[in-house]
Amino acid sequence: MDADSCPVKKEIVEIASFYSIKPIFIASYNHFKADTAGSFWEYVDSGKEAVDLFIMNRAKSGDIIVTQDIGLASALLPKGVYALSPRGIMYEENEINTALDIRYLSAKARRRGIYAKGPKPFTQNDRIKFVKQLTKILSKYEGFF
Repeated sequence: MDADSCPVKKEIVEIASFYSIKPIFIASYNHFKADTAGSFWEYVDSGKEAVDLFIMNRAKSGDIIVTQDIGLASALLPKGVYALSPRGIMYEENEINTALDIRYLSAKARRRGIYAKGPKPFTQNDRIKFVKQLTKILSKYEGFF
């Protein structure tokens, strides 16, 4: 779990608890959290890609990673990792290249001074969709943990 800016930490802990799984949150030392009840936290250096590199080096097939980072998701999918956004969107190998292309074009436009509106605000519907999707993934593997 890429925890630096994740809005669904509470939901992850609740769902994981139901399935008797202890979630692992990965964050930079800048995001140190004292209250970690029901979860395990790993802290890494504050470098720009430190959390992503930590996750990429340790994730294995069958793991579920929650991240907003399309680049991280694209690196994990070939390893057989489930990559899920906090908005409940499953990243899929057949669609990730399009998302990477859009990200590239947006970055290119920003370098030219053209700025889009940015992401939509995180909503309760996003939260509900996330809960449903994570529950669906975990329910497929109930009994394997």
